[in-house]
Amino acid sequence: MSYGDPNNPYGAPQGQQQPGYGYPEQQPPAPGYGYPQAPPVGAYAGAAAPTTMPGTVNTARVLLWIIVGLQIIGVALFAFAAVTVNAAKNDDTLKNNTAFQDLADQSSGMIWAMTVFALAWAVFAIVLATKFNSGRNGVRITLLVFGIITAVLGIYPFVVVGLIHTVLAILVAVFVGNANGKAWFNRPQY
Repeated sequence: MSYGDPNNPYGAPQGQQQPGYGYPEQQPPAPGYGYPQAPPVGAYAGAAAPTTMPGTVNTARVLLWIIVGLQIIGVALFAFAAVTVNAAKNDDTLKNNTAFQDLADQSSGMIWAMTVFALAWAVFAIVLATKFNSGRNGVRITLLVFGIITAVLGIYPFVVVGLIHTVLAILVAVFVGNANGKAWFNRPQY
């Protein structure tokens, strides 16, 4: 084989090659050293915005509606307790008992205040539960704060009765605060 043989793979490249055959005319630049280029802000490869509500976020919404139901039951119980204490204050057998009358005077106002607070908290939970489909990141943060405060309120005043409330509120905060919740509430709104 000679150096000028066109079939020699080790020979000099031929001057007249067909376009698109063999080596390209210009090599692409070599990638730089260091860290790879960052994706555009707000998006990365493989992370599409969810079109349907993720399961954990939907579960958080259902748990929030259960909290609303428990709140309404609590409002009814507080109102019943306040009415019962007011009725007991007017009972003839207890009118002479000064200790009970002092306790009834102090507790009836407190029970009515707790009734109003429980009703306001239930309305707040209803508003948050209806914002799951159209809410943005502010609703997500408000849900996190709501879940944490509800869990704390369930622990302190009502340890036994509030245990269910506490567990549900913690689950709402966890499910809204995870990556699925973040993706759902940060999705583009069209």
